[in-house]
Amino acid sequence: LNHANPTITNVTISGNTANYNGGGLGIWGGNPTLTNVTISGNTSNEEGGGMHLNHANPTITNVTISGNTSNSNGGGMRLSDSDAILTNVTIKGNTATTSGGMFIWKSNPTLTNVTINGNTATNGGGGISLSHNCYPTLTNVTISGNTAGSSGGGIQCEDNSHPILLNTIIAGNESNQIEFDASNSSNTITISYSDI
Repeated sequence: LNHANPTITNVTISGNTANYNGGGLGIWGGNPTLTNVTISGNTSNEEGGGMHLNHANPTITNVTISGNTSNSNGGGMRLSDSDAILTNVTIKGNTATTSGGMFIWKSNPTLTNVTINGNTATNGGGGISLSHNCYPTLTNVTISGNTAGSSGGGIQCEDNSHPILLNTIIAGNESNQIEFDASNSSNTITISYSDI
């Protein structure tokens, strides 16, 4: 999709292989709406095995992104300069060289009621990798059972990343739950809980 604002509902996107970004779905610009969508079993030889967002701000609701592969980063999805809104989303069983579940770059997405589980990265960021001035907000998110070959099994933060976590669970990830790379710039994480 290129600078378009469609509504995509009740579809499955699967079994695709792309030599470019976005094995299952690539969105460049625009503000599309995805509801009740499954993105599974896709492969990108570049970035974003399941989905790649570039300068796009979609609303993504009741979506499952599973079993996708990237030979670069973002097995499930990659966000670049994209402030997506994800609600009731499951990102599971995806694989990539870096960032098995999600790779978030220069983006400030909002995640609510999201599960990121069972994703694998050969290098860092099993569940999520954040890089270059990211300020995502995670509410009622579970990041569990993800695996990274080097570090950041749950979340990897680098290059001035500052996630805000509310009522969020990070547990059972390998290797380590949260990794901060301060070699280039500082990173912070804000964690808070309301009465549940």
